[in-house]
Amino acid sequence: MTLKDLRKQLSTIDEQIVELIAERQQIVGEIGSSKQNTGRATRDYEREKDVLDMAREQAEKLGVDPNLAEEILTTLIRASLTHQERSRVAAEAAGDGRRALIIGGSGKMGGWFVNYFSSQGFLTVIADTGVQPGPGRCKDWRQAGTDYDVIVVATPMAISGEILEELARLKPAGLIFDIGSLKSPLKKGLEACRQAGCKIASVHPMYGPDTELLSGRHLIFVDAGCPEATTAAKELFAATMVEELDMSLDDHDRLIAYVLGLSHALNIAFFTALAESGEAAPKLAKLSSTTFDAQLLVSGAVAHDNPHMYFEIQHLNDFGLSPLDALCESAARIRELVASGNEDGFVELMEKGRDYLATRR
Repeated sequence: MTLKDLRKQLSTIDEQIVELIAERQQIVGEIGSSKQNTGRATRDYEREKDVLDMAREQAEKLGVDPNLAEEILTTLIRASLTHQERSRVAAEAAGDGRRALIIGGSGKMGGWFVNYFSSQGFLTVIADTGVQPGPGRCKDWRQAGTDYDVIVVATPMAISGEILEELARLKPAGLIFDIGSLKSPLKKGLEACRQAGCKIASVHPMYGPDTELLSGRHLIFVDAGCPEATTAAKELFAATMVEELDMSLDDHDRLIAYVLGLSHALNIAFFTALAESGEAAPKLAKLSSTTFDAQLLVSGAVAHDNPHMYFEIQHLNDFGLSPLDALCESAARIRELVASGNEDGFVELMEKGRDYLATRR
């Protein structure tokens, strides 16, 4: 057969693969409907393991890389779960015509909440300086009023605190919650809402605006002093597979100082050291290693994100400096061990870190 004939045959097989995926998705939809009707959970980890084990076993029999087979099936399973979760959220229609105001709804995470509430059947209004005024759109949230079942504050953290304080004076009857990555700059506003008798909650989505499937993702519910509001906020996500975490205000920001602050600072330090090293990026790329490439991938994502938001996460956290001090001290200790030729100390440092990371499992 000629190359042209082989490519034609390959294209036919590719078309058949896509047709099989479409057929699989149709069955997935029927399975999802069955689970909803019988009250069964959307995700079945035991079934997923059986599917992946089968894929690896069959791949080995056919002389195909088992890792490739598992990767393909994992992608299909994830697509199936996304489809089922969306269908479940829409079917349960928690909004049922209720009204939601998303302050900062044209931002990345604000936009995620707009789409999420709309999918639940809420009549959603966006208030954001970046929108063109029109039906369901206004530049100033005050013009939108406060007569809503849910008000989400999805603005930059420094502004969110001011908005919460103003909402406290207006005393809306509906549920209010912010989605700030930090709570230190929001404490005053959250407390003002609580004292005013508002139904106030505070959440932190530990996922980005491109997230489609909430299974395996975490949503932190931070105690704002109103258990009733926290319960109501949790009910908005009951149809999803998101993993809920409860936390106090201080615990949240202290831990986030490491989870976000330290990890961001480490990546910023990495690409800053490279950028100021005088070494050309293309030359380093030719000498790349597995570890270097992995670090470049993460730090590249950080470098292309919103620098103003990253500064807020570092600067506005009451607990933010401790992890940065620890990072500087750790770097100085490594330098000292290397400069002095202290191999035992270096090995001990790595073993200590290995032991600590093992406790995370």
